[in-house]
Amino acid sequence: MISPATARFLPILLAGLAMLGPFTINIYMPSFAQMEAVFDVTDIELQITLSLYFAAFAFMSLWHGALSDSLGRRPVVIAGLAAFALASLGAACATRIEQMYVCRVLQGLSAGAGIVVGRAVIRDLYTGAAAQRLYALVVMLFALAPAVGPVLGGWLQVWMGWRANFGLLTAMGLTLLAMVIFHLPETLPPGERQPFSGRALLAGYGQVLSNVPFLLWAVTFALMFAGFFIYVLSAPVFLARHLRLEGTDFVWLFGPATAGMMLGSHLSGHFAQRWPARRYLATGFAIMTMASLWNLALCRWAPAAPGWYLPYLFVYTLGMALVQPTIVLAGLDCVPQWRGLGSSLQLFIQTGFNAVLAAVIAPFFWHTPLLLASGAALALALSLGGVTLAWILADRASDASRAPHSGH
Repeated sequence: MISPATARFLPILLAGLAMLGPFTINIYMPSFAQMEAVFDVTDIELQITLSLYFAAFAFMSLWHGALSDSLGRRPVVIAGLAAFALASLGAACATRIEQMYVCRVLQGLSAGAGIVVGRAVIRDLYTGAAAQRLYALVVMLFALAPAVGPVLGGWLQVWMGWRANFGLLTAMGLTLLAMVIFHLPETLPPGERQPFSGRALLAGYGQVLSNVPFLLWAVTFALMFAGFFIYVLSAPVFLARHLRLEGTDFVWLFGPATAGMMLGSHLSGHFAQRWPARRYLATGFAIMTMASLWNLALCRWAPAAPGWYLPYLFVYTLGMALVQPTIVLAGLDCVPQWRGLGSSLQLFIQTGFNAVLAAVIAPFFWHTPLLLASGAALALALSLGGVTLAWILADRASDASRAPHSGH
């Protein structure tokens, strides 16, 4: 158990740890033009800094949870934050694009410790509606990052140049490190830890990866998130080239998205004890589908009107945030003995897909607004297929569990 004071502070701390990843992704996007000139590279070469970050983030996310299952939650987060601060400082001092590539890899290797372990901490402490309420509150606070990051980065770019963005990431890493050292309790008792060995780890991965419902929930979430995140990765092109906006105008994209995520997270927590999981999923996916249809129609008839994109971004992210706790927690409930490792694999699947999204998919779709909207709609359609299949498997499992009793 934790003290009431720690319980009140915990959502803020976990949200701060989760926000580190989005800040690292998008805070420097308004500086792309200046960085291209400084490093004498093309936009595709600079886009590689995103792909490398995602690839490293995805790889290391496989280990954060497993290490925390063995060593405890606190040591993994502390080590990750210390490494992140050093990598961010190195990026702020980079003079060649190759140095930036190395620092972005190091950032990717360390930034995910907080979000992976944070999910496991929630499941260590709470179950059922209490876990969903806490996770929804964390997501609601975390939702500030996509809006605040690029807007703040745009103003830092205007005032002090691109290096200030990485200086801010350094300060964030050090601040969170101090908060974790003094305020994050250890939530995994020694008696509940898993042995850290190659055989045990392979056995754990085998159990989790052979769990089809777990994989379905993870892939469903990654595809659903891609319906919005493709716009984040395409932001410099979408806003500057298609909508003719300035570097300080990133709020046009991230402002409504943040408002939608915060409202959706609030509603998710508010209805945690009133709505069954399927009602959450049906409602959320219906909302996202309506938003996608609006976006497709807009891009067909008024593709250069920035204000008309606001309803899509707000409504889609509202539906996404409404179902996010249900999807993530449903996945972890499939592997109760390996929550840390399960959280790692959830993030690995999402971030690995984001790496492909940044390197291949987003550049393919960002050439026109309609093409970009089509890519987002396709991701949502595939996600809807995944959640439908998860429902079918859940029904079959439920029927199978009742079958032996029906004969008595």
